Amino acid sequence: MFRGILVPTLTPRSADGGVDEAALRSHANWLIGKGVHGLYANGSTGEGLRLTAEERRLVTRATCEAAAGRVPVLTGVGGANLKETLAECEHAAECGAAAVAVTAPIYFRPSPEAIEEHFRRLAAESPVGVLVYNIPSFAVTIPVELTARLAKECPNVVGVKDSSGDVSAMVRLCSQILPERPDFAILTGWDAALLPMLAAGAHGGTNATANAAPELVVEVYDRVVAGDLEGARAAQWRLTTLFDAQIGVGEFPDGFRLAAEARGALPPGEPRLPQPTAALGKQGDHRRTLKGALVAAGMDA
Repeated sequence: MFRGILVPTLTPRSADGGVDEAALRSHANWLIGKGVHGLYANGSTGEGLRLTAEERRLVTRATCEAAAGRVPVLTGVGGANLKETLAECEHAAECGAAAVAVTAPIYFRPSPEAIEEHFRRLAAESPVGVLVYNIPSFAVTIPVELTARLAKECPNVVGVKDSSGDVSAMVRLCSQILPERPDFAILTGWDAALLPMLAAGAHGGTNATANAAPELVVEVYDRVVAGDLEGARAAQWRLTTLFDAQIGVGEFPDGFRLAAEARGALPPGEPRLPQPTAALGKQGDHRRTLKGALVAAGMDA
């Protein structure tokens, strides 16, 4: 079961706009050296659905090879149909990924019944464990009751990654699933609520801030595990302030990429989607602002 902080890694860009594989491997090694508990490739922070299928496969393979068994690797897969999603599951298994995170099918807004059927068939046919990925800001919401049903009836559905930031939903997930299936991994993807989510019963987080400040995010987790609530609260306040600074810059995940660059954890690179000229011209100012936020959070930026 996944426990701790699994970093949803950024995808470094090469000069020609492709994936900078050398930088990706270097970033993975840096994160592992900072004590993170796992890596999560091709997630929202890594802009997985903005990559081509070939690029996603490259990212999965390179991340698994860089981890080299030192920490587990979770990778994001998915698309608009079951066949494409299963093909990516098969590739993830071949690369040695520990599991895949899957959103509800994209673009068309499927009903809860359609989502459930999709995950049941995926779980039955995938050669690697499946995490239900609930991210209402980017995809159709996956109801708590549906996730709980999948957890109880589909052994190959091994966890949930919830990025809703909804603490009450996290409490319901834990209370409805863990008494019957304590091995089911429950992870939160909302940095500003990491502490309350862990207190509610979550096993860890996939937190974008860990790209620039892995020590701080790991500190929140470690202090909760050690029972140091006061220390965890202080670390969470610093984390939330830094998270807000990053999420307030540009289009997601620009702020997280610029913070990682400011920390020296990632080489400079441009986002894939076009940006307004004015926004690109402000990146230097944003880097300076985020460097200040990193210093304020206790990072050696």
